Amino acid sequence: MIGPVSTLLAYFLGSIPFGFLIVRWQKGIDVRTTGSGSIGATNVMRNLGVLGFTATLILDAGKGLAAVLLAGKLASHDPRWVAAAAVAAIVGHCFPVWLKFRGGKGVATAVGVYLALAPLQILIVLGLFAVVVGIWRYISLGSIIAAATFPALIYFMKQAPTPIVLGTAVAAVIIIVKHHANIRRLWNGTENRVGKKKSEVSGQ
Repeated sequence: MIGPVSTLLAYFLGSIPFGFLIVRWQKGIDVRTTGSGSIGATNVMRNLGVLGFTATLILDAGKGLAAVLLAGKLASHDPRWVAAAAVAAIVGHCFPVWLKFRGGKGVATAVGVYLALAPLQILIVLGLFAVVVGIWRYISLGSIIAAATFPALIYFMKQAPTPIVLGTAVAAVIIIVKHHANIRRLWNGTENRVGKKKSEVSGQ
């Protein structure tokens, strides 16, 4: 019984829409009506600048970290329920019940989730993200590659339990699917680059 409860708690933690709440508090608008339509840190930055981005990033990552740590404590670190909580937290961010299931893309929340699961591997992934963005200047491309890489790293480097590997693989699929519009723009060569000013940008 504890396992399902921890999974449900992880979903509700993940579903706290910090980006939406911060922009609503500061500007009185729905962040989903601006930029990419996401509640994530990058879209918040388009409205509130670096401070808004930083606050949203930390809070979104924090809820993912808290969800996994709480599940580990409640479920006696059973990898099946820890993995379920990891996925549930990211699903909560991407599909929050409070916002009619229209949320963000799960990247920052996944950083917190992965930090709880494999700190060394998430540092490697963040380094890879920085390299990709530094070379090609696409935040979305960095996010997609980072999400796809993490399950492989914990499988080959950490030799994590199978449920954890499968959970992170499911999370990676969710994040990549949520970037479907970005993938289309990358393919068409119309994706927004970091540092490129546009009157109306679409992105992370």
